[in-house]
Amino acid sequence: MQSLDILIGRAKEIIIQKKLLPYFGGKKVNQILPKDVIHWQNEMIAYRNDKGEPYSPTYLKTLHNQLSAIFNHAVRFYELKSNPAAKAGNMGKEKSKEMLFWTKEEYLKFADSMMDKPLSFYAFEVLYWCGIRSGELLALTAADFDFSKKTVRINKSFQRIKGEDIITEPKTPKSNRTIVMPDFLTEEIQEYINMMYGIKPDDRMFPITKSYLHHEMTRGAKEQGIKRIRVHDIRHSHVSLLIEMGFSAVAIADRLGHESIDITYRYAHLFPSKQMEMANRLDMERG
Repeated sequence: MQSLDILIGRAKEIIIQKKLLPYFGGKKVNQILPKDVIHWQNEMIAYRNDKGEPYSPTYLKTLHNQLSAIFNHAVRFYELKSNPAAKAGNMGKEKSKEMLFWTKEEYLKFADSMMDKPLSFYAFEVLYWCGIRSGELLALTAADFDFSKKTVRINKSFQRIKGEDIITEPKTPKSNRTIVMPDFLTEEIQEYINMMYGIKPDDRMFPITKSYLHHEMTRGAKEQGIKRIRVHDIRHSHVSLLIEMGFSAVAIADRLGHESIDITYRYAHLFPSKQMEMANRLDMERG
């Protein structure tokens, strides 16, 4: 069985080097038990810095999630029987983030400001109309598009670590998916590829970073006088649009590479209430 430090690769390097390897690095993955994870959790919870301050609940949850992700990888690819971090249970809690999104009208205004830079315009078109993650966008190659079927294949993700471009697997197994594009977007991407003289099938179509996208969002929002949202909020904007169009949580989850329960939970406040409809139908059933 591979040791833990072999499996972790390049991901979340500071957390791994400072918080995980000192505790688990000497053990093989299949020797780590739920009780070992609990002991580690207790040490993280008990930690105090020079000012006597503990780790925040959000940071504790981040630490646990990173450890659990490593074990999940070992379960999938190295025949580890089960995830001891999952059995031990989580620690800390996730920070509640305000969910921001653009309406379709706001996005179209923003897109107008991007038209002076084809790279920016087409990148945001794919983000908004397909609802993919920024890392998935930045990993796209020409070979991922099938224009006869009007589809784009999502099977990898991009991140930059210490100045080096890294292509990894998608965030979750369900993130491997094929998305059907609307006709206008299919035509736009064909136009974009034709503009890229000499591009090879496996070349990245959007050779930029997430910081570039951040910069462009600030520029466009300021120019159009619309609220500034985060890059990931464009994904929320896509979900909001699909909900408004009447699509189910199951259909939306399939497009986004999520579990339907996650969509129902995270976006419940955007779905129209069915309570009155249920009550009316029950009245009719009773006669």
